[in-house]
Order: sequence, then structure tokens, then C-alpha cells
Amino acid sequence: MTEGFSKEKIDVTINKDEVKNLLKKYKKIKKYQRSPIFEVKTMDGTEKLISGLLKEFEDGQALST
Repeated sequence: MTEGFSKEKIDVTINKDEVKNLLKKYKKIKKYQRSPIFEVKTMDGTEKLISGLLKEFEDGQALST
């Protein structure tokens, strides 16, 4: 069994403006993903935004394993 988190105190700072911008981008992408235009583009193979993000994620996963 792993030990989990150590008992050391870790100080993390998060820039609230960056979180706000990231959340805004996430909401736009989710709205686009639920739209009919996304479905049409996916069917005809011209969708680039979501497929590019998924490819980038898969590449990152492959490098970390």
C-alpha cells in the first residue's frame, strides 16, 4: 500500500485570473461540443478543435507512461 500524501505542508498559489480564463475556455468548448454544428463536423470529418485536444491529451498520456 502506498503512503499517500506526506505530512509536509505544501504551499500552492493559484492565479484566480488564469482559473477564470481556463473556466471560460472550458465552458465555450463544452457548449460547442453540445451543438449541432459539432455533430455535423464530426460526421463529415472536418472537426478540428475537440479532436486536436483529444490527440494532444493522448500524446501526453503516452509520454508519461
